[in-house]
Amino acid sequence: MDYIKEKAPPVREDRLRACNAFGGSCCELVDKSKNGCLNGIKRSFSQAQGCQLNLSLAIINTIRDAVVIVHGPVGCGGATLSIAGINKNFQQLRDTNAKGLRWINTNLGESEVINGGENNLREAILHAEKEFRPSAIIIVNSCVPAIIGDDIDGVIEKVQGEVKARIVPVHCEGFKTKIQASAYDAVYHGILRNIIFPEAGTAEENHKRVEAIREKSKANHTVNVLNVSSMSRIDEYELVRILKALNLEMNILPCYAHPEDFHKATQAALNVSICATHDDYFVEHLKEKYDIPFILRTIPIGVKYTNRWVLDIAEFFGIEDVAQRFIDQEVKALEKALAPYRELFKGKKAFIGGGEIRVVANAELLDYLGFDVVGLRAYHYDQYADEMLGELKENKVVPFNVATGQPFEQANLIARLKPDVYVGHVGGNGWAAKQGIATLPIFHQSYHFLGYVGVFEFARRMARVLKNTSFSRNLGENSRLPYRDGWYRDDPFAYIDESAAQ
Repeated sequence: MDYIKEKAPPVREDRLRACNAFGGSCCELVDKSKNGCLNGIKRSFSQAQGCQLNLSLAIINTIRDAVVIVHGPVGCGGATLSIAGINKNFQQLRDTNAKGLRWINTNLGESEVINGGENNLREAILHAEKEFRPSAIIIVNSCVPAIIGDDIDGVIEKVQGEVKARIVPVHCEGFKTKIQASAYDAVYHGILRNIIFPEAGTAEENHKRVEAIREKSKANHTVNVLNVSSMSRIDEYELVRILKALNLEMNILPCYAHPEDFHKATQAALNVSICATHDDYFVEHLKEKYDIPFILRTIPIGVKYTNRWVLDIAEFFGIEDVAQRFIDQEVKALEKALAPYRELFKGKKAFIGGGEIRVVANAELLDYLGFDVVGLRAYHYDQYADEMLGELKENKVVPFNVATGQPFEQANLIARLKPDVYVGHVGGNGWAAKQGIATLPIFHQSYHFLGYVGVFEFARRMARVLKNTSFSRNLGENSRLPYRDGWYRDDPFAYIDESAAQ
């Protein structure tokens, strides 16, 4: 898996044969995935779609002492304005001197579409260097310059000698893929290719450099914990607490890291992902280039998967006994803390939407708390969820919808399944609330979700939601979704066509 010699990574439809359209049971989904029968499934009707550029910016905008240049029309990246304050605050939680989000748009218009936008990009790079003196200038390539053929790598090659900042191109044009998670690969590709990997040298020089890094990493107990925008700072504190109990040190990358921090990634003994959907591209390349092992098996959400996450790390370092004693202590304390909530949760029905790994882990968590999980919904699906989903209790009967956007499918499923609570991201939560369903975020920058403390905090928030459902109930009574009544009687997956699956 060596794509670094290319300017841009392949999209996930090609690299992982990922799927973004499916409707059926969990068991059917796992079987089709293992047999290679998901890639190429299409919809004859589609409502809404995500853009990998926006998901790329969710990571890139967090990096400290960097300037982000959005190369495209002024609307591309406009949502960045809504997270400027959040990024500054969370950067300063890591470094009190952090400057916060700094970004520039090349503002391509009709003239640039005809004549090219490379001059705008060059001017933006020189302005970023002169105005901010950053450690890195990260260029996000949007659809328009990709379509008209702007050679952003050529511009960078010519201008790099005029600026001290390291220039990092990220090819994340939205039209290239329907799998938003391709954004993670695009960002990691830019970081690997332009920040982490050594400068070109002779084969002997590169071999000696890599061998020196390997020898250093073998002697330490440091792990890279990869946080890619799906964990809050409070979550990071919890993982630090857990790994410190195992006497391990850690680097936390890539979100809120400084560009110089990425060089530390090559000197750790182990790469630890919190979610394979985010990190497989990164850890596979570090394994290939620097022989750094990785753990990509699960996400530390809920008791079962947090235990597995901890034990997998402990096994690598040969400290399973230490880890098991810690786990026993944590689970005992957690069981006692959860006792007051279990009666409230018993028999309540839950529907979950979000990233593939996260929804399956949350299904296990909700089952552990006493809920009846009646449906799952993921943005896309690939083989990294097969093991976890295959373990889910009663997976033969639980419906699973794979869809980015497509709120009409979700509305139909919720009307049929009638859950008591919907656990998902902001977009999905809003649609569910309009159907009168209580909602709880599956992720939020200010909330705690990971590890043992995350289980308790999730239960406590859930209890508050279920004790007073008047808001969602009133919203449902006074709102109407834009679908005809007959749609709710139709098959929710009627527009999914599996005939083209490969």
